[in-house]
Amino acid sequence: MKWMRFRIRTNEEAEDVIISEMVDIGLTGAQIEDKVPLTAAEKEQMFVDVVPEQEDDGIAYLNFFAELADDNTLTVTIPDEDAEDTSASDGTGDVSYQMEAACGKQVKKTPEQLQKEIRQILDGISQYMDIGDGTISVDVTEDIDWMNNWKQYFHKFIVDDVLIIPSWEEPSKEDLEKTDKIFHIDPGTAFGTGLHESTQLCIHQLGKYITPGCEVLDVGTGSGVLSILALMYGAGHCVGTDLDKGAIPAIAENLEANGYTDKDLKLIIGNIIDDKKVQDEVGYEKYDVVLANILPVVLVPLAPVIGQFMKKGAVFITSGIMNEKGEEVAAAHRAAGFTDIEMIHQGDWVSVTSRKA
Repeated sequence: MKWMRFRIRTNEEAEDVIISEMVDIGLTGAQIEDKVPLTAAEKEQMFVDVVPEQEDDGIAYLNFFAELADDNTLTVTIPDEDAEDTSASDGTGDVSYQMEAACGKQVKKTPEQLQKEIRQILDGISQYMDIGDGTISVDVTEDIDWMNNWKQYFHKFIVDDVLIIPSWEEPSKEDLEKTDKIFHIDPGTAFGTGLHESTQLCIHQLGKYITPGCEVLDVGTGSGVLSILALMYGAGHCVGTDLDKGAIPAIAENLEANGYTDKDLKLIIGNIIDDKKVQDEVGYEKYDVVLANILPVVLVPLAPVIGQFMKKGAVFITSGIMNEKGEEVAAAHRAAGFTDIEMIHQGDWVSVTSRKA
C-alpha cells in the first residue's frame, strides 16, 4: 500500500488551526514535528534519563497522509454535499457538516487537486493569522505500517488520580502509589487517548462534579474515554452520542479493556442538535452531568439545545476550546440560561463549565 504525504512547513501557533481546517477536505489526521519544550509532567513520563535539549525555533511541520491507488488517485473522507454547500469559508455554518467531518463519504481526488485545496486553505488562514512559510512538499511512502508507528511515542501518563496506560505497557509500583484509577486503552488513530489538554481539562472536572450513581450524557463521545472515566469516578450510567459509526468498535474495545459493558455506556449514533429521534432516545430532564469535548463551532449551537436533557441544577462541562474562543463559548452558556460559569485553563486550551438554573 502506498501513501502520499503532504508536508506543510508552518509555525507552532498555527498547528491546531491548520489541522482543524484540513478536515474539510478529507485530511483527518496529522503527524506533527516541532521543538516545543517538554513540560515537567511530560519529562516525568519519558523513559530516558536525559531529555535532549533543543532550541525551540517556532517552526512546525505538519504531515498529512492519503492512500494512493494504482491509478494515481487519492482516497479521502469528506463531508456530504449538503453540508459542504451550507458551510461558510470561515469554518462556520451547518453544524452537522462540522460534526460529520470524520464520517462523511469517501471520494477520489488527484494529487494535484488535493494539493490545490491545501494551498487554498493555507491562503485563507494566512488572511487572519501568521502561518509561517506555509510551503507544501509532496512525496510518496510505501511504509504500510505508518499508522502504527506512533505507538513508539505513546506511553502511560497520569492525569490527576488516573493512570492512562496502553496495552503494551505495565504500571509501575510508583504509578500505583500515585493513582487510584487505571484506564486501559489500546488507542487507534480515529479518536482521542486522553493525552490532549482539552481532554485532561474534562478529566479534572469529572473528579469535581461526578457523584455516586449520577446519570451522564457525553456528546461526541468518540472512543468513550470520558464516559468510562465518569463510571470510574462513580457515575451510575452513561449515554454517549456520536455521528461516527467508528465509535461503535472503539467504545466496545475500551469498555471491555476496563471491565464495563454496553449496559454501563449506551451509544447512540446521530446528531443530538437537530435529530428529534436521537433526542427522544437520549431522554429529557434526566442527566446530572453533560460532557461535550468538541469544537466551539458545535458547542455554541449545542448550548441552547442541551438544557432540555438535563435535570435542574445539572452541570454542563464543555472543552475542546482554544483560549481565544473561551469567551464565545461562555457567552453561549449564559445566553442559554446557564449559571455559575467556571473557566479553567491548561496550556492553549480552556474548559467552560456551568449549571442549569
